[in-house]
Amino acid sequence: MLTLSMILAVTFAGLAYVHIYWASDGDIGSRKVIPVNNGRPVFIPGVAETLIVALILACFSLVALALGFYGLIPVVLQPYVKASALAIGVVLILRATGDFKYVGFFKRVRGSSFAKYDDWLYSPFCLLAGSAYIFLATGLP
Repeated sequence: MLTLSMILAVTFAGLAYVHIYWASDGDIGSRKVIPVNNGRPVFIPGVAETLIVALILACFSLVALALGFYGLIPVVLQPYVKASALAIGVVLILRATGDFKYVGFFKRVRGSSFAKYDDWLYSPFCLLAGSAYIFLATGLP
């Protein structure tokens, strides 16, 4: 359980870092992470939105750390850690399922670089990570 929570924590901390990089004008990989329709981005995230996503991902990382060291968390906070992990798991699985148009396993708009990465990396990652959060949360006392 500790190993799985550490893998989640490091992965989400890394994703938060990448979003901070993008928010500070970094562009490596940025063209493959935004859905496109007819060659145009569906949305263009600003600095504030990208930093908010980075903060959310950092929180996901902290919850994973808390799951790994659950016994050291004060008893009064344990239900919140468990509920947070379950909520994160559900959100990630919903992301993997998608919006039925641009993202997720059931998207209709395909053929773009984003769609390929979403099929082979982003959606499977969200499904696995979401399942891991739920697995860890339900295995706690």
